[in-house]
Amino acid sequence: MSEKIYGYIRVSSTDQNEDRQVLAMEEKCIPKRNIFMDKQSGKNFNRPQYRKLIRRLKAGDLLYILSIDRLGRNYEEIQHQWRILTKDIGIDICVIDMPLLDTRSAKDFLGTFIADLVLQILSFAAQNERDNIRKRQAEGIAAAKIRGVAFGRPPIAVPDNFGELIHAWENKQVPFLDVLSQCGMSSATFYRRLKEYRLLSENNTLKKCTF
Repeated sequence: MSEKIYGYIRVSSTDQNEDRQVLAMEEKCIPKRNIFMDKQSGKNFNRPQYRKLIRRLKAGDLLYILSIDRLGRNYEEIQHQWRILTKDIGIDICVIDMPLLDTRSAKDFLGTFIADLVLQILSFAAQNERDNIRKRQAEGIAAAKIRGVAFGRPPIAVPDNFGELIHAWENKQVPFLDVLSQCGMSSATFYRRLKEYRLLSENNTLKKCTF
């Protein structure tokens, strides 16, 4: 028998179910060397192991995935990958969480029609759930900001002698790199703080002139 059995696992920062996927593959008696796994962040969909798997697959092989959303992030991507695997390469796919999506048992017209219909519904549901997660995350961040929760790195504080350092640098008394070192800033941060400092100085001057 030349056909081989493979498994594909994908986990991300928002979906940490690696153990469940690994256990499901072990229950199918898939050789460890034939299990490919990608770990990625929510923003990065670079899948080197999936691309390696694609190059390995041959017509007649069988691929197990736990759920349909392991193939892509949205409706179009899932449908596209499904067509590549089943039509272009000619393998069979078994979605463990959805027994109806097993191309081995959907070779006749009715079976293929049912499988395609289930695939469309599930891939649409996968995209809808992902969109809802992003929406809930955005709403949560917005609510946190309203409550005063700060995100990102804390701003680098300007040293008390910032004005003196600027004056010395502008008069070529102190090298630029020494100024950056004393401020503990990158050049980009320094110039941003310099702009803010000059703007603040101008505003203070205008206030004095007004009075």
